[in-house]
Amino acid sequence: MDLSKIKTLIDFVGRSNITELTVTEKDVTVRIFRTSPGEAACAEPSQKPESTISLVSDAPASAEKISYAVKAPVFGVLHRAPAPGEPPFVAIGDAVEEGQTLFIIEAMKVFNTIAAPRSGRITRLTDIDNGEVETGDLLAEIA
Repeated sequence: MDLSKIKTLIDFVGRSNITELTVTEKDVTVRIFRTSPGEAACAEPSQKPESTISLVSDAPASAEKISYAVKAPVFGVLHRAPAPGEPPFVAIGDAVEEGQTLFIIEAMKVFNTIAAPRSGRITRLTDIDNGEVETGDLLAEIA
């Protein structure tokens, strides 16, 4: 992986709500993280092939609507279930706890677990399963 790709990934993490991102290309793994929202992102080599990513939208504009959007933090293949033939992690109406796995996005042979940013009830859910999602695509809403 060349330095310009690493810099682009660092810039991406710095501009987003992502606190940790792990990318593997060929035999090189780069782990990019930040310890608090105000700090700049930094990178370090890592042997860990998975990462957990939570991405939350900004606070809602109106006080009446108290739902949080869970958006795709990276481009990749969205998996709604832990394995083929198994039930999905969540369905509309399910109550979820903060940190509970909602989806997995496979990007560059790395499986990124998308966790619930807060406790609540699933009010909206993408119908994409085993298909590609773009960065920023709405995956779910939690009220």
